[in-house]
Amino acid sequence: MPGVKDWIIKATNDLHAAKKLIKDDDITLDMTAYATQQSAEKALKAYLIFNQQIAPRTHDLEKLLIECIKHDHTLNQLRAETKLLSPYATYTRYPDDRFNIDRQEAIEAIHCAEKILKFIKNRLEKTNINSQLNILK
Repeated sequence: MPGVKDWIIKATNDLHAAKKLIKDDDITLDMTAYATQQSAEKALKAYLIFNQQIAPRTHDLEKLLIECIKHDHTLNQLRAETKLLSPYATYTRYPDDRFNIDRQEAIEAIHCAEKILKFIKNRLEKTNINSQLNILK
């Protein structure tokens, strides 16, 4: 069963993918936004797993954050970021004339995902598990 380290690696890889995708003019920006949502989702799930909680099968970042806040109220600071990124789990995956992402929105999504991942890594480090997760630095 995947552990915290595995989820953090996946979250980091998704964020790296988003940063590469935004530079590729042949790929639509919705893929960038999707990768940012995935990064945030995996980071939040890593935090839940660290706290001995089963990661729920959901893409709703706001629901995941609520579960994380039960373990650490400081994560409440991530509400705006999860609210912005959460719709990218579904709206970016299928054609929809009503949902378009411009470059500025994609850049903002990357910043939000970076903030979430960094915050989660910092919380994990503060609990002295960095020796178990050699990837946090």
